[in-house]
Formats: sequence, structure tokens, C-alpha cells
Amino acid sequence: MTEFTVWAPDAARVRLRLTGAADHEMTAGPDGWWRVEVPDAGPGTDYAFLLDDDDQPLPDPRSAWQPHGVHGPSRRYDHSALGWTDATWTGRQLPGSVLYELHIGTFTPEGTFDAAIERLDHLVSLGVDLVELLPVNAFNGEHNWGYDGVCWYAPHEPYGGPDGLKRLVDAAHAKGLGVILDVVYNHFGPSGAYAPRFGPYLAEQSNTWGRSVNLDGPHSDEVRRYIIDSVLMWLRDYHVDGLRLDAVHALPDTRAVPLLEELAVEVEALSTHLGRPLSLIAESDLNDPRLITPREAGGYGLHAQWNDDAHHALHTLLTGERQGYYGDFGSLEALTDVLTGGFFHAGTWSSFRQRHHGRPVDRQRLPGHRFVAYLQNHDQIGNRAVGDRLSVSLSPALLRVGATLLMTAPFTPMLFMGEEWAASTPWQFFTSHPEPELAAAVAAGRKREFASHGWTPADVPDPQDPETFLRSRLDWAELDKPEHREMLEFYRRLIALRKSRVELSDPRLHAVDVRHGDQFLVMRRGECLVAANLAGKAQRITLPGVVRRVLLATGDGVTVMRDRIELPAETAAIVAL
Repeated sequence: MTEFTVWAPDAARVRLRLTGAADHEMTAGPDGWWRVEVPDAGPGTDYAFLLDDDDQPLPDPRSAWQPHGVHGPSRRYDHSALGWTDATWTGRQLPGSVLYELHIGTFTPEGTFDAAIERLDHLVSLGVDLVELLPVNAFNGEHNWGYDGVCWYAPHEPYGGPDGLKRLVDAAHAKGLGVILDVVYNHFGPSGAYAPRFGPYLAEQSNTWGRSVNLDGPHSDEVRRYIIDSVLMWLRDYHVDGLRLDAVHALPDTRAVPLLEELAVEVEALSTHLGRPLSLIAESDLNDPRLITPREAGGYGLHAQWNDDAHHALHTLLTGERQGYYGDFGSLEALTDVLTGGFFHAGTWSSFRQRHHGRPVDRQRLPGHRFVAYLQNHDQIGNRAVGDRLSVSLSPALLRVGATLLMTAPFTPMLFMGEEWAASTPWQFFTSHPEPELAAAVAAGRKREFASHGWTPADVPDPQDPETFLRSRLDWAELDKPEHREMLEFYRRLIALRKSRVELSDPRLHAVDVRHGDQFLVMRRGECLVAANLAGKAQRITLPGVVRRVLLATGDGVTVMRDRIELPAETAAIVAL
């Protein structure tokens, strides 16, 4: 016998429909859960639910497999069927790791989990430790970024479905790579979101993407459980090593024990049981270190958070851009504040928000590895008008300087796919909504958004145009070109050096010393110094110590004279004292 269950607390009647069979009436319990047992309905059985007297079959809100798309029936899936080979895998902790963010649909020409497996050796040779996948849960259409997901338990079928994701994770573990999965619990996508038909999954208030999730209203216990069980499923049943929690600031939650703290507690328990580290990484716009402060010290206990301040400080210095939220950045003072204190906005005035923003970080107690830093990511590229990478606007010399500052900062560094070879392909905002009205609304909304940032709406590519998606795929043939091979080799040497010198991955913020002058910066990392000349001319810089040798330089012509270094224009060097 197979038991089918579904939570529908307000329904007067629920039926189970199996493909090719008569409907089965389900029985309600006092907890709002409906149940029925059916013989001979094992793995591979397609099923759906019917609410009240409506004859529209709806997929299971907890469906593990949607082979017919998000509007079709669910299919029973046996998580114990796949033969895993990673029994000896002991995990990969976040501290000391290098992350690599990729999008399954554009990482390879095929855009599948299995195709990504064929490129794992590239990541191993690069020196990556953890692969971070953009969201892969099921959404309507063939391709988009993944943030329109509506099935929070089912991997997207065109990528390869549940078995495909498991094969990718298993293969990554075999090569020593951990896997982080980006997950979205702050909203449902605009098409195929049937869970709210079953119960009060949504609150009355709204966020950027529509109605917020009900985390603190009536029946919110089950809604929270819906999220927690999804988190545990990815970590337990798919063997992933961590989750990146999208936009946690868009999770309105007034309860005394926040959902994020609940997640940290349950994930810690699962980690203890599995015997391997599991990481929770928040994306947050709050600049609140309590998210990543241990629970023993009164925090939420998450393991890390994305640090946009680090991105903004580096991006503005390298590019000269100052529009929008970049307005407060662009100085060496701002970068110094970030390198030594984690945040730039730490209770300081934000001209973009027109208010004070953030909270100071305890530099003595909070390690820098809890901040994930990056020169580029899917947002900071894809949310530009034409999705242009830094490689379009910066010289190879400045790209190397930026990479050096990123990899020697006291943070957990993350690369965006193709960054390591200065990929020339854009990464644009693309969708494949089958509904014409939704497609038109999304395209119009993007043009309005970019107009407000000063970009010309006519330059914004149509998200629905298949060419927008195709342009965004990596061109692996670029690795056959000398300029791209040279950049890749530099990244390999830089990451290898970071891992060979304990000072360069030391996460102690209070141990970082930075001084700067006219378009140059010197950062002390133990017995290593990182000197960067951002000027368009050579500069001679006095160093706080006697140099023994140059460990790495981003270009030729670096000259060391005891306690001074001469750096050509747009050059950085890492030296040992």
C-alpha cells in the first residue's frame, strides 16, 4: 500500500487522481492533512489532487518530480533508488573554500546536469572547492534564471530532473567538489504556483515579487515546516553540502524564534547525524551581522552571507561607475572599511536609501570567512541593461588587480562562471514564459527598471527572445584563444597561492591592516603584503617591512627595492616579508 498525503486545511473535500484510474476520496485529519492509502501505486505513478468539487487536477505542493512540467501531474519518486558512490565523502567546509557560481542552463551548450559533469575537471584544475548552482527547482517554461520556481521539492525536468541532479552531486563529490544549491523561499513564481490553492502559504503583505510567504500568521507552523522540510531534503536526499538562501530580507517574520534560526538549528542537527559540514549562506540586504553570529552569542547561527558592500567597493574603484547604489562607494577609504570591517554601511548614511543603514561587525569575534565576496555574480552582471561582464569594460591588467584583491581579502571568495578566463559572453536576463501576457509584462517591467537607473530602455534585450538566452551561454571555445588561456592560468596561480599561504586565507578581520595613498593600496596579511596600483601610471610605494621575494605579480616590470616596490600602471603584487 502507498500512502498519499496533502495539507489542505480549508478544503471541504480532497480527492486523489491517479492517471488512468478512478479518483480516491481522501480523509481529513484534525491537523489539516488529508490521507489515503492506495495499492500498487509505487514509484513512477503519476498523480494529482482535486480540491472541493473543482475538477482541475493540481500537482502535489511537495512533489519530488514534475516530468510533465509544473502544470502537469506529479510523479512518485523513490529517493533510495539511485546508487550513490559518495559513501566516503566527508564534506567541504565553507572556511578556506573558493566558491564558483554557475547556471546549469548556460554553463554548457546542452544546459543539463549531465553536461555540467563533463566540465567538473575544469573547476578542479582551477582550484574551486564548492560549486554553487543557481536555483534548479521546477519553474514554468524551458529556461530562466531559476528564481521563478514554484515546486520547492522538484528539480527542473529539462535540466535532468531529480536523477540528473543526483548524478551531478555524486560526480562532484567524486572529484572532491562540494555543491551549494541556491534556493528561493521568499516568493512563488508567477506561473504554476499551485501550493497557495491548498492552504494559506501566502501572507497579505507583499515584497518585490508579489505576495510574501506566511511565516507568522494563522497556520504558519505548517508553512514554515514546508520550507524546513524542503531545506532538509536537499541536504539529506540530494547530498548537497549547503544552501544559499535567496533574499532573506524578504521573509517577513515577527515570531520570537525566526525561521532562519529554526533552519540553523535543524541543519546543525542533520549535519551532526550525517557527519559532514552543512552550510547555510544568506543573501541579505540588511547588513546585519546577527544573521551570521553564532546562536551561542545571540545570533541566528547562519554560516555566511553574501557581501554586496565588498562587490560595490571593488567594482566602483575598478570601473569608475557611481550610479544608483554605487553612489557611496568608489574610494579607497570605502574599500579599506570593507577589508577591515566586513561592511561599509555599518550604521552609516546610505544616500541610495536616504537613511542610515547596517550595523557594525565585531571584528574581534566575527571571522571574515562568513562574508562571501565577489567581483561578479549573476545579479551584478545580469541586472545590468545588457548583461555585460567586467571583461567588456576593463583591461586585462585591471581584471587581474581586482582578482588579486578579491583572493587575498579575509573573506570567502566566489567567482561567476567564465570569470576565470575573462569570458566575453554576456549574461543577460532571460525568460521563457509560455503565457504571452506574462511575457509582455516582464519585458516591460525590465525596461522601466533600467530606465530608472539611467540606462536606455531600447538597449535592454527582450527576455523572451531565444537569442537573449543563447547569447548568455558560455563559449568554451574561448579557452583556445591566448588571451583567455593566459587569464585562466593567472587565476589558477592566484588561487593556488591563496591556498599555499596561511596568511592569505586568514579570516581574522582585526588582523588585516590596510593603508592607501593616491590610487594605491597596501594590505598586510601576516607575513604577506598585497600592493595594488590602480593608477594609469607607474608608482613607487613604500612598504611596512623588508621584502624577501615577490610571490605573484599581475604583470611585468615590478621592481622591489628593500622596503619599496615600484608597480607599473594597473598592477598588483603579492610579496613575502
